[in-house]
Amino acid sequence: MNINDIKTVAMIGAGDMGHGIAEVALLAGYKVNLYDIKDEFVELGKKRIFESLDLLLGKGKIPQELDTAMREQLLSTTTDLAEAVGDADLVIEAIPEIMDLKKKVFAEIDNLAPAHTLLASNTSTMSITEIAQATNRPEKVFGLHYFNPAVLMRLVEVIRAEKTSDETMQIGMDFAAREKKVGVYVKRDTPGFIANRVNQAPAVLIGEILERGEIEPEELDAFVRLMGSAMGPCELTDYVGVDVAVNVSKYFAETLGPDYGPPAHLLKMVQEGKLGKKSGQGYFEWPNGERPKIDFSKATRKFNFLWTFFVQINEATKLIQEGVVDTLDEVDLAMVNSSGMPFGPISLGRQISKLDLIDNLDMLAERYDKPMFKPTRRVLGGGHKF
Repeated sequence: MNINDIKTVAMIGAGDMGHGIAEVALLAGYKVNLYDIKDEFVELGKKRIFESLDLLLGKGKIPQELDTAMREQLLSTTTDLAEAVGDADLVIEAIPEIMDLKKKVFAEIDNLAPAHTLLASNTSTMSITEIAQATNRPEKVFGLHYFNPAVLMRLVEVIRAEKTSDETMQIGMDFAAREKKVGVYVKRDTPGFIANRVNQAPAVLIGEILERGEIEPEELDAFVRLMGSAMGPCELTDYVGVDVAVNVSKYFAETLGPDYGPPAHLLKMVQEGKLGKKSGQGYFEWPNGERPKIDFSKATRKFNFLWTFFVQINEATKLIQEGVVDTLDEVDLAMVNSSGMPFGPISLGRQISKLDLIDNLDMLAERYDKPMFKPTRRVLGGGHKF
């Protein structure tokens, strides 16, 4: 089997990620079966896809051939899982990040899909190997991790589980290329893969700074926004969902160690129902779902922006040591194409003194009682090339 054998894609889940991934597959010319558990979910997903395509057509960014008639021909919607996967060559799952639910759905798909069908998960952190164990075709199970919004963000992490075949991985990389995405080959299944694993380090750091009351959320976000980011870390947590951030951190804590877990103030926010945008209150108030107004005059001078890059660099070197990727340049490729940043932490780090990097990591590890920030062997021994 090769990439030319992929004709029909079944998209399991029509939510924020699912409808976006389905749209990307449509733009690449694939027939797409969009599935969800309720008619209203499927119809909302279809509506969002068509609205996005209309917007892209209006801007002249996609061919006129993707008019309404062509979309209707390429896109099918259903709440019947057997119908969704019955003629699929590739199934992509984007359902809630609950391992037991994913395993249940993959077992059902395995029974319903043709023998040749490849099964992919869009999970952002969870073990593809564990998901694959729910099937009788683990060699055909792999990760295809897109980033939100899928139609705009270029990165797709193509993740190898313990028993994924070389053929399956090659098709995954080729599929990303057909969709005009930047595919990065993740050689080893690890929590968070590349981008989310590296980004968890500054999330832990910022969580500790906020937990200790060293900086207020608005002070931090104002500073980060003035540095050029489209959204500050606290607003981003609200936008994604405080509960989602907590669940991801808990998973990292279970799989990588307690240092990676959520700070107490986030746990308290979840208990109080302050879940961010979706509840109207998180770090900030979200009146009618509108973005919070940040007072830029409150920007802190207490935060060293380079600290976030230092801990990212350190976390990235762990991926090399664990055999997740071959080179740190692959980490930068993932970071740039998942964030929109013009450079990655590694390219920045190569401009920084090795002693500055080591001294700051040692300081952060001691100051916040987080051994995860201690410089790795590669940082200690690798100089500017880590």
